Amino acid sequence: MAEQMTRDQKMVLTIAILSSFVSFLDGTVVTVALPAISRDLGGGLTTQQWVVDAYLITLGALILVAGSLSDVLGRLVVLRIGLIGFAVTSIAIGAAPTSEFLIIMRALQGVAGALLVPSSLALITANFRGPAQARAIGVWTAATTGAMIAGPLVGGLFVDLLSWRLVFFINVLPIALTLFLLVRLGHPDHRREGARVDYLGAILCTVGLGASVFALIEQSALGWASPVIWGSMTIGVLSFAAFLVRQRLARDPMMPLDLFRARNFWTGNVATAFIYGALSLNGFVLGVYLQQGAGLPATLAGLASLPATVLMILFSSRVGALAGAWGPRLFMTIGPLLAAGGSLLLLSIGEDFDYWWQVLPGIIVFGFGLTLTVSPLTSAILGAIDTSRSGIASAVNNAVSRVAGLIAVAMVALIVGGSIDLDGFHRAAVVTAALLAVGGVVSFLGIRNPPRA
Repeated sequence: MAEQMTRDQKMVLTIAILSSFVSFLDGTVVTVALPAISRDLGGGLTTQQWVVDAYLITLGALILVAGSLSDVLGRLVVLRIGLIGFAVTSIAIGAAPTSEFLIIMRALQGVAGALLVPSSLALITANFRGPAQARAIGVWTAATTGAMIAGPLVGGLFVDLLSWRLVFFINVLPIALTLFLLVRLGHPDHRREGARVDYLGAILCTVGLGASVFALIEQSALGWASPVIWGSMTIGVLSFAAFLVRQRLARDPMMPLDLFRARNFWTGNVATAFIYGALSLNGFVLGVYLQQGAGLPATLAGLASLPATVLMILFSSRVGALAGAWGPRLFMTIGPLLAAGGSLLLLSIGEDFDYWWQVLPGIIVFGFGLTLTVSPLTSAILGAIDTSRSGIASAVNNAVSRVAGLIAVAMVALIVGGSIDLDGFHRAAVVTAALLAVGGVVSFLGIRNPPRA
């Protein structure tokens, strides 16, 4: 397949991977640096949650706007703006003097990150067709999901050998390379006539997510009886409800609700919510516990997830091709159930910690399950929608995955009981497995394989 790609297709795929890579990597590379950040800037678990969720709030809310912006301004223009913004905010985060400044910069970085993923994936769907598209999405998935899992390893090396601040500077080189390739590509940009940006919808979505997450994170300190907490949750729920009403009534909505008439699209997004919520919860709790609970240095905590990364890199492309030929339903059913089993294997972790017998088996099984899941999931969702709407379809799916992760991390204190000790870790492993199992069941019941040609 690789030798059948044209030069432009290879360059498009490289650009799509690199531009998404920095967003996915930065979303997870910070996880293993959280203990070092809180030691340096203070704040404990609450600060750790906000460092992750400030990024995810703006990313999850505005990734939908990015889909509309791609239609209005063009995919390549939006990519350039996002890459430059991501580089600037990364440097600012690395130089952050306080936790409050860092959290604000993380929120702005999420804005830039929101511009990257939908446009990059839309480039693939616009330049590849049929089985070639499924395989290209498999390659993209291997690289970007590998970045999500490899992030803790990269972060650990920087934390132990250099500084957590330098973790945020690693984006500069891939961003510079991507900007150079965009100049070399020389493709004409594509804009949709009459497209508009739903700014009111963006505001309602951001307030809805931000206020709800504020309540979930801060309730551990203030309690649910506090007017600040229940008031914020009320504002969040009402704002998000108003956002959905706005999407139904708006002339050019940022999340067209008619997309959800396609069975594989809405079912795939429901499965995405459970699977990516589980993935974010697992990554956050595992990265923190291995350092604060098991006493591992940051590098070894990051290395813990390396086997899953290797599996993703080696097999996602092949799984993507098989899903294109056989259909996604089987993969999307078995994969999450297998990953759930891997999460339950982590219950063997005890006070007498042993990585090889208590962690590694679960990580391997989890990695196999994830490898079987992610590429077919992406292909099923995008394959259900006409290619002319691939930009907004990919934006919606990415928004769902990020919002799921956002809510999962916001609920960490509730899930673990206020502290990521051994008991809290075990509770998180059970919740992770339950979310994954539901994702597998949803896929089995709802996904339909497309008819074979």
